[in-house]
Amino acid sequence: MKRLLPAAKYKCLSLFILLLAALQSFGQEDLEKELGNTAPKHEKVRATFKSTKLINGHTNETISRNELDFRIDHRFGDIGGDNGGIRRFFGLDNATDVRIGFEYGLSDRLSVGFARAKGATEVQQLYEGNLKFRLLEQTTDDYIPVAITLFGSTTVTGVKAAEDPASAIAYRNFSDRLNFVTQVIFARKFNSNFSFTLTPSYVHRNFTAFRDQNDLLAVSAGGRAKITRRMALIADYTVPFRNGDDKDYLKQLSGVKYRNTLGAGLEIETGGHVFSLNFTNATAIEEMQYIPQTTSDWFKGQFRWGFSISRRFSFNKKNKDTEKK
Repeated sequence: MKRLLPAAKYKCLSLFILLLAALQSFGQEDLEKELGNTAPKHEKVRATFKSTKLINGHTNETISRNELDFRIDHRFGDIGGDNGGIRRFFGLDNATDVRIGFEYGLSDRLSVGFARAKGATEVQQLYEGNLKFRLLEQTTDDYIPVAITLFGSTTVTGVKAAEDPASAIAYRNFSDRLNFVTQVIFARKFNSNFSFTLTPSYVHRNFTAFRDQNDLLAVSAGGRAKITRRMALIADYTVPFRNGDDKDYLKQLSGVKYRNTLGAGLEIETGGHVFSLNFTNATAIEEMQYIPQTTSDWFKGQFRWGFSISRRFSFNKKNKDTEKK
């Protein structure tokens, strides 16, 4: 069992840096207004993606100022394999994870979020707070060829602590319950039909099971291919970089083999709603779980049907006045 409690300070620092960058954006926007924006404008690319997430991973999109996004994510059980099949109605009898979240736009470049997730491992009752900031936005003339968005989250678990000292939930202090994720999201909209994203991630868990990793790097790739005006194919893939010795030890001890995460699905836009039907081998929804702890194998039928639905609400007075007219 590893405890790296001092490392939490560095994760908090990363979120603090993200917040400072966001505050800087407010100042920059005010300065541009004062100067009248006399410099030549490079038109920004809009709607690189239709949602803040693809299937498992985040996109570069943030919530517009004074708008609220309400999102529900759901994962069912295995379609096939020992835990699937007709006996369990191809996984529909089980729910491996459920997440309900809210994101609010503090500006057009900065959003803040809160979510509650069931949790797909013994680490359950997850409460997440996050910040997402548009550092750079792609322009139509390729003056800025890619969009860059920063994402940071802190997750705390409310599950009852276990007595077994080798358990992943043998918590003794509140700080043991904290987990941190930092991501840099690179995205490009190549044309009106195709967008792509690449995301390096850093995951830190203050407390893990014996010989599991506290710190983990990963990289994710994802894309959206439009097939009709309202529908698109979406997919993402995540590769975690685990320590070979620890990975081999856990495999020998319990037979656990960690897998890369793959998701594929269909996205449907219906006005203010974005709805996706998807399949993935990830049982968990939160980054701090699915990145380091996906063990399901697509080739053994250990993938599941899931869905996501998001609905946006606007609190902009101008928009409301326009609607009344």
